[in-house]
Amino acid sequence: MIDIKFLRENPEAVRENIRKKFQDEKLPLVDEVIELDEKARKAQVESDAIRAEKNKISKQIGALMGQMKAAEKQGDAAKAGELAEQVEQVKARVAADAQRLEELDQIQKEASEKVLEDMMRIPNIIDPSVPIGRDDSENVEVQRFGEPVVPDFEIPYHTEIMERFDGIDLDSAGRVAGNGFYYLMGDIARLHSAVLSYARDFMIGKGFNYHIPPFMIRGNVVTGVMSFAEMDAMMYKIEGEDLYLIGTSEHSMIGKFIDQIIPEEQLPKALTSYSPCFRKEKGAHGIEERGVYRIHQFEKQEMIVVCRPEESKDWYEKLWQYTVELFRSMDIPVRQLECCSGDLADLKVKSCDVEAWSPRQKKYFEVGSCSNLGDAQARRLKIRVQGADGRKYLAHTLNNTVVATPRMLIAFLENNLQEDGTVRIPAALRPYMGGQELLVPKH
Repeated sequence: MIDIKFLRENPEAVRENIRKKFQDEKLPLVDEVIELDEKARKAQVESDAIRAEKNKISKQIGALMGQMKAAEKQGDAAKAGELAEQVEQVKARVAADAQRLEELDQIQKEASEKVLEDMMRIPNIIDPSVPIGRDDSENVEVQRFGEPVVPDFEIPYHTEIMERFDGIDLDSAGRVAGNGFYYLMGDIARLHSAVLSYARDFMIGKGFNYHIPPFMIRGNVVTGVMSFAEMDAMMYKIEGEDLYLIGTSEHSMIGKFIDQIIPEEQLPKALTSYSPCFRKEKGAHGIEERGVYRIHQFEKQEMIVVCRPEESKDWYEKLWQYTVELFRSMDIPVRQLECCSGDLADLKVKSCDVEAWSPRQKKYFEVGSCSNLGDAQARRLKIRVQGADGRKYLAHTLNNTVVATPRMLIAFLENNLQEDGTVRIPAALRPYMGGQELLVPKH
């Protein structure tokens, strides 16, 4: 969410940003916000004036009452009557002012609520370096890491590889929970856990503080960390409660700092967190019935940073490079893809995807996403920093995928599969697999 002061002073910049994101249907929101904000501020000014006058009027009534009593004691009925009439006139004015205050408070409340609703729909100002494009088909490849290889032998579909190890059961999962769920078993399940454990220790080694967060969050945290469109497409609500299942641990990790004032000397906060993730996967992509690439439930190691505004660009570069380093340590070629304006969620300033090479498909596919959200989440959640000089300002927040399984398993199995059907275990992962160097298929 952008600063309303910025919108007041730079409405055309906000409109141009909306156009760059190809969300022209939101252009009327800018004028609506300006009009409603002016209405709310005028109501506030009038209310403040009435309340300031109220004290004077109270004193005036007190003085008139005192004069009226004095006139009554002196037997001056005419004077007392005249003063009584003045008292009633002033009281009538007080009553009228009270009614007007109620009207103004209602005007201000309704206008402010609508302003907030509109502001939460207006996209964040994107970084000037973001390429302009309508959707993910116009994202831009920046650089590659590792040589993509297509072996001489055929690479089976990832679930077929897993089935050779008796490592997956989609049929039973379908009977238990429906499409979008799975049972992982044996060596494949162990590989799944090993990758997550390795990713955890990898990030701890980078100086990140390890967390296991709540897997459910309240509605005010949901609206603080994501746009309404993302919320509708992703989140599962717990019926009858103000709780949602998290779609990623970023949600509860950023929520940890809601309504907090963080001393500047405690920044940056570099955190890494494990969680299961739950997603509707509602929309054009939908659920992949045959495989485990796009599913309702998966597990993920995430990295989150809360920092000073001037540090966020440097942290953004560090975060996505950590993911590249992790994947390359498991001999998986990857590339960095810059997300274009139309592919950015509304709160994001800048974002890139890390994509892994698929020898079977002979193309790259997304395995992680790194985002700089500027002060958008901090503004919604009231996450502030107190500087050494006592000045308070909004923090910047960033997040990035360390590794998401079982999507990572697809890249791992395809890139480490040998012609004889065995799967090579890279050296970095062997301590987490009991020293195994190879997985040997059962079929």
